[in-house]
Amino acid sequence: MFIVNVEGAVCRNDKWLLITRSAEEEHAGGTLSLVGGKVDVEGSSLEILERTVKRELYEEVGIEIKDAVTFVYSTSFVTEDGRNVINMVFLCEYDKGEAHIKSPDEVEAIHWMTYEEIMNHPKTPPWTKESVRRVALAKG
Repeated sequence: MFIVNVEGAVCRNDKWLLITRSAEEEHAGGTLSLVGGKVDVEGSSLEILERTVKRELYEEVGIEIKDAVTFVYSTSFVTEDGRNVINMVFLCEYDKGEAHIKSPDEVEAIHWMTYEEIMNHPKTPPWTKESVRRVALAKG
């Protein structure tokens, strides 16, 4: 069995929305990340991944995105305690709201950063660099 996680990549004015994950987070605490989270069990459901991306962006940082989201790529990894995770990254279009910390237990800080700033930041893990590289290519 896998845990399914989704992340939303939002670009506004040539800057990408990233968070510093709370140091309390069990996975990658204190690192830069796209906004996202685990998919909840809903039984039979349509567009569960897309709705999860929208929900996570709103719950964690208070912004809304437009309805259409674009799947970019997926990866899998194993957590330190042995759980298998599938991570799916979506390119999202900003709609409204000012990004702010709504979930301090998950988000330590919010950043709007250029591609270069992300790639050169010491707290950007390799998987976040790969995600931003791929969404930047998908955005064009």
